[in-house]
Amino acid sequence: MSAVGWPLLMMNLDALNDEDLLRLAVAGDEAAFTALYRRRQQSVYRFALQMSGSRSVAEDVTQEVFLTLVRDGSRFDPERGRLLAFLFGIARNHVLRRTERERVFIQIVETDEGGQANVTLTTEGDPLSELTRGEMIARVRAAVLALPAHYREAVVLCDLHEMSYSEAAEVIGCAIGTVRSRLHRARAMLIDKLRGANDEAASRAVNPAGCFA
Repeated sequence: MSAVGWPLLMMNLDALNDEDLLRLAVAGDEAAFTALYRRRQQSVYRFALQMSGSRSVAEDVTQEVFLTLVRDGSRFDPERGRLLAFLFGIARNHVLRRTERERVFIQIVETDEGGQANVTLTTEGDPLSELTRGEMIARVRAAVLALPAHYREAVVLCDLHEMSYSEAAEVIGCAIGTVRSRLHRARAMLIDKLRGANDEAASRAVNPAGCFA
């Protein structure tokens, strides 16, 4: 292939939607698979990281997802939802198997630039405000990880990845009403966890030694 033809081919592949890329990849087009991997790898990695809290688990799961896609991509049915939801469904199964086997739940230390969900907080730009914002982000991440898996995945899919109830239901394999009720309950649990963390932090600030005068 000429030097002119290759960039043109890549441009054409980039213009295709996920489903068309997958169709070409299943037919043996390696360039199409590479384009699809580059497009969706980070989203799958973020989902796995937000679900497991472990970079190594997220990396392994991401590789497994795309290996599975090579083997079983023909099983994807576009009438049931987007390809991204299909990939998240595969990733979910791998994450749950890994975390059940290894009980890996460690604190996320990935930066926002590395793909973590942003938490919008109002700060004044001074070092103390930035420290407070960083502490709040860490608390939110820890609170999400502390949720039971079936509540955590509802928050990750609907709030962090902004999927609809129907898409999240497709990923999880449950009814839309179940997603809605789990998300409602998960948000309430997060509020309680964060309120408790804030109260504890305020208590330490007033009484660092942990005792009363």
